[in-house]
Amino acid sequence: MLFKTLSAAVYGIDANLIEVEVDYSGVVSNEEHFHTVGLPDAAVRESRDRVRAAIKNSGYLIPPTFITINLAPADLKKEGSGFDLPIAVGILGAYGALRNDDLGKFMMLGELGLDGSVRPIPGVLPVAILAREKAIPNLILPAANAAEAAVVEGVNVYPVTTLLDVLDLLNSAVMGVIQREPFRIATGEILGRLEQFSVDFCDVRGQQTAKRALEVAAAGSHNILMIGPPGSGKTMLAKRLPSILAPLTFQEALETTRIHSVAGVLNGDGLVTQRPFRSPHHTISDAGLIGGGIVPRPGEVSLAHNGLLFLDELPEFPRNVLEVMRQPLEDHTVTIARASMSLSFPARFMLAAAMNPCPCGYLYC
Repeated sequence: MLFKTLSAAVYGIDANLIEVEVDYSGVVSNEEHFHTVGLPDAAVRESRDRVRAAIKNSGYLIPPTFITINLAPADLKKEGSGFDLPIAVGILGAYGALRNDDLGKFMMLGELGLDGSVRPIPGVLPVAILAREKAIPNLILPAANAAEAAVVEGVNVYPVTTLLDVLDLLNSAVMGVIQREPFRIATGEILGRLEQFSVDFCDVRGQQTAKRALEVAAAGSHNILMIGPPGSGKTMLAKRLPSILAPLTFQEALETTRIHSVAGVLNGDGLVTQRPFRSPHHTISDAGLIGGGIVPRPGEVSLAHNGLLFLDELPEFPRNVLEVMRQPLEDHTVTIARASMSLSFPARFMLAAAMNPCPCGYLYC
């Protein structure tokens, strides 16, 4: 018996459609043979244990048979725990637990707990954009990721909390239409909270020369270097600089949210509503600043896209770390090449740096 479900894998800040094919032999054996093919990483291979326990603890008994899971296309590396849910649904569908044999109008993803609960995963926003591009109307995902995906118009987002909730949702569908209201979010109200900052530029008293320089830099998105003795207010001013930058447009907010979603640092609102402020420590590596990994992930320069990157104690950063910033500063993009793939991340940011005038910090004082 063969059963198919749809999911997605994120590469860079874009998602690729993945077809999860489930086949079982029907021959009962003494041991269960569960194989996953299609270049899965360790997290995907371990899904068999999570899926088996989640199905059992949800009240379904799967006899020990030969089960094969294929993640197509097979030449793309798959990573992460987001395939747990489509694999479990595919297995239950193959054994006849679903009334609907065709799930071509449903895309699903999520990590399963051993009790059958559905847990959040990173990178949901690019998946929602992919569902809209592929004209897949329904997206089933963890409840904690619903706000993130709902900012994409044209896709019906259905948050779920358990595997049984997913089965009830699919069994209630008639002709591919789920008999439940999708999750909605008012993006205008979220963007309306842009002016609320925990620290604000208007709190600064004095510092007229420094404030004038920062205002000019913010107006033209110019890079700026602040030099002064310790305690003169360099870091304090830099932290308040985002509050005088131009508000994010919806398109800029969507671009920034995609990057933060892939990196797994998105807040609970589902949409980045303020220009990012990133301040990495001077011990950061070049891969941490630019990005890297077997499947490349965005670094600090990409997380600061459409926002501010602040390098405090600039001379303390290693030379090789500063050298790798040449490309993003000039091209506003970062290209990371690996043996398996080459990915590009946007990196249009304003650079602010601070340093002491000398090693002791008190030159001319």
